[in-house]
Amino acid sequence: MIIRKYEEKDLRQMIDIWNEVVEDGIAFPQEDMLDEQSGKEFFRSQSYTGVAEDNGKIVGLYILHPNNVGRCGHICNASYAVSSKCRGKHIGEKLVTDCLGKAKELGFRVLQFNAVVESNIHARHLYERLGFVQLGTIPGGFRMKDGTFENICPYYHVL
Repeated sequence: MIIRKYEEKDLRQMIDIWNEVVEDGIAFPQEDMLDEQSGKEFFRSQSYTGVAEDNGKIVGLYILHPNNVGRCGHICNASYAVSSKCRGKHIGEKLVTDCLGKAKELGFRVLQFNAVVESNIHARHLYERLGFVQLGTIPGGFRMKDGTFENICPYYHVL
């Protein structure tokens, strides 16, 4: 498996993976699905979009972009998506590790996650194993697909 910058030929697979996570409704704040045009614009607008490719197939991706502007523009944010068919193979770890290096390379000083859902224990354990620090807990900060609210846990990692 390789982690690399996305190419336009990857877009259909990327959109499918992204939309799968959005449809699950338990991790991403987005509620609208991407189509070919909105997906192309969305992934192009990021500071960096990386993909995990395994034997010619896209199995995961990440987006990296500023978390804020101006005096806080040195802090970035990222989101990760792995195909449900490929979870449990440490693809997420490879994506996060690549993202940390890419963020530093792009001149960011901190990577911050604003809204890690508290029950997303696999992601939380990964982030903590990679040196991310939890900032606290925001009660009821995430509305799940079923309409219930769950706590979110912001994290950061100094680059």
